Amino acid sequence: MGEVLALVEARLRTALGDPDARAAVTFLGTDRIEVLRFVDGDLVRYATLGMSAQPMADPTSALADPVKGPRAELVLTVRGGLADTDKVLRPLAVLAATPQVEGVVVAPGASLDVGDPLWPGAPFSSVLVAESGGLVEDLELDAPMDPVRFLPLLPMTSNEAAWKRVHGAQALEERWLARGTDLRDPLRRSVELD
Repeated sequence: MGEVLALVEARLRTALGDPDARAAVTFLGTDRIEVLRFVDGDLVRYATLGMSAQPMADPTSALADPVKGPRAELVLTVRGGLADTDKVLRPLAVLAATPQVEGVVVAPGASLDVGDPLWPGAPFSSVLVAESGGLVEDLELDAPMDPVRFLPLLPMTSNEAAWKRVHGAQALEERWLARGTDLRDPLRRSVELD
């Protein structure tokens, strides 16, 4: 477990530079989750560290495989200085602990909800999980382990989350793109949903 996390942190540092802050959260019955903060100009990136320590188990499986199975970490990017986004550390750790706590597999296209604003005054309580491979490349591990995927999180308003449930993740992403939505704006309004 420690070896995987050391490799994950090295990959994050290679892609994003040195973190300027980190916080650790431990929930009863789960492994420790850290959240690292990286500042890149006016952008602030938050990345989880600890979610990939164990593979995510298919909730329909009778036994969880301790080696095989998807592994992931979460990455959130926002514009700095517009909101108190550092308060997102605990909600991010909650989302990263979801596979251990609820036995779910976090994958692109999924919605994750913390039930409260992601940070004070945020119009978002949920996120859309996007495809990996962009900002931070997937990390290959020794066989038979699956690679670690670094999944971007895109904050959604409650209206967007409801629209996504009906029309799907791809339709929502296309709507954001067509309307030129700045998904990094921590105070943005909901995209127009006809």
